[in-house]
Amino acid sequence: QVQLVESGGGLVQPGGSLRLSCTASGSGFRINSMGWYRQAPGKQRELVAIVISGGSTNYADSVKGRFTISRNNAKNTVYLQMNTLKPEDTAVYYCNMDITVLSIAPTPIYGYWGQGTQVTVSS
Repeated sequence: QVQLVESGGGLVQPGGSLRLSCTASGSGFRINSMGWYRQAPGKQRELVAIVISGGSTNYADSVKGRFTISRNNAKNTVYLQMNTLKPEDTAVYYCNMDITVLSIAPTPIYGYWGQGTQVTVSS
């Protein structure tokens, strides 16, 4: 019913920038929140940033001041602008959205995940 597609990952030098995007496609749904998680090899997946429908945002301490989460509601898209990247930011980044599916009873809420995009910060 809903599919999330991510893009924007790649290789960047320390101090550089990348912008990730994630778009939800389909119909008959309402997005409640959008977030970005990341997972480095051998580590648990961790929350990076999240924005709720009202616009409030939260960030992991490790990225606060460097990363910015934003959204385009008309396009069902969430972005993660990553500046001053560090090697420790290297991970697979996953988009997550909590979505109310309106087209089926009883309008359930599901969490959806993007496919993941690799971000590598290295000189």
